[in-house]
Amino acid sequence: MSLNIKSAKNIAKVLTEALPYIQKFTDKTVVIKYGGNAMTDEHLKQSFARDIVLMKLVGINPIVVHGGGPQIGSVLEKLSIKSEFVDGLRVTDSQTMDVVEMVLGGLVNKEIVSLLNQNQGRAVGISGKDGGLIRARKLRIRQKKPALTDEIIDIGHVGEVVNINTEILDVMKNSDFIPVISPIGTDDSGRSYNINADSVGGEIAKVMGAEKLILLTNVEGVKDKKGNVLTGLTPSQAAKLITNKTLKDGMLPKVQCAVEAVKGGVKAAHIIDGRVEHAVLLEIFTDEGVGTLITKTSRKT
Repeated sequence: MSLNIKSAKNIAKVLTEALPYIQKFTDKTVVIKYGGNAMTDEHLKQSFARDIVLMKLVGINPIVVHGGGPQIGSVLEKLSIKSEFVDGLRVTDSQTMDVVEMVLGGLVNKEIVSLLNQNQGRAVGISGKDGGLIRARKLRIRQKKPALTDEIIDIGHVGEVVNINTEILDVMKNSDFIPVISPIGTDDSGRSYNINADSVGGEIAKVMGAEKLILLTNVEGVKDKKGNVLTGLTPSQAAKLITNKTLKDGMLPKVQCAVEAVKGGVKAAHIIDGRVEHAVLLEIFTDEGVGTLITKTSRKT
C-alpha cells in the first residue's frame, strides 16, 4: 500500500468516526473555557482556532470564554504593581482592576478574535459588561481561623456571577458569529468585577442549555492518587475524590465547576489537556477523547 493511500484511509477513518458525533451535536451549544498552554503556545493557538471554526462550520454553536491570568500578571509586573493572591484568587484593587479590564477585554480578547478570524471564522469579542451580559456581585472569601471562627476577607474587585443575560448570545447562536467572552461583570451600581473564567463558562453553559462544557487545562485530566487519569466521573464519584482529598489545588475548583454545570442541566462537562494539538476536536469527535468526562451517570455521553 502506498503512503498516500494509507494516509487517505486514515483520514477516511477519522471522518467516519467523527460523523455520528457531528450528527448528534448539530445545532447544540458547546461552551469552551480557553486558557493554559493552549492560549500561549503559538502552534496550539492555531490548533484551537481551527477546532472552533470547524465546529461552527459543521453546525455546532461554540461559545468561547477565556482567562488571562499570566498575561495580567505580566502587565502588572511591568507596571511595578504587586500581585497578591487569596485562595488562588488575585486581590484586585481599583488600579489592578483597570489593568484586568485592559488585558482581558482588550489585548487577550482581541487576539483570540483575530486568531479565529484569520482561520476563516466570524468571531466577535464581548466583555461581560456589554449589553449587561454578566451581572455580578462582590465575592467574599471565608477562611477558618484557629479558634474555629470564620473570617471574611475582602479581596476587592473580584466577583461571582449573579445572572447571565442570554439575549446577545441567542442572537449569535442563530447566526454565523462566534462569541468570545472576557469574564468581567458589573453590579447594579456599574462597578466592575474580575470573575473566574471557569465559573463564567459554567454559568453560561447552564443558562444556554449547553450540550457540553469544556475546560482546557495543563494536565491530562482528573487523576486518582496513583496518578492515573480518570476518564469518566459522576458527581457522586467526584464528591468522594474531594472528601478523600484526592482533588486539590487548581483541579479542585475546575471539578466543582464541572459538577455544578452537570447538576444545572449541562449534558456533559469535560476537563481536557489543552497541551494536546486539536484537543477540543479529539474530545468531541472521537471515541477515546483526551481528558475526563463528567456526566450525571457513568454512561458515556
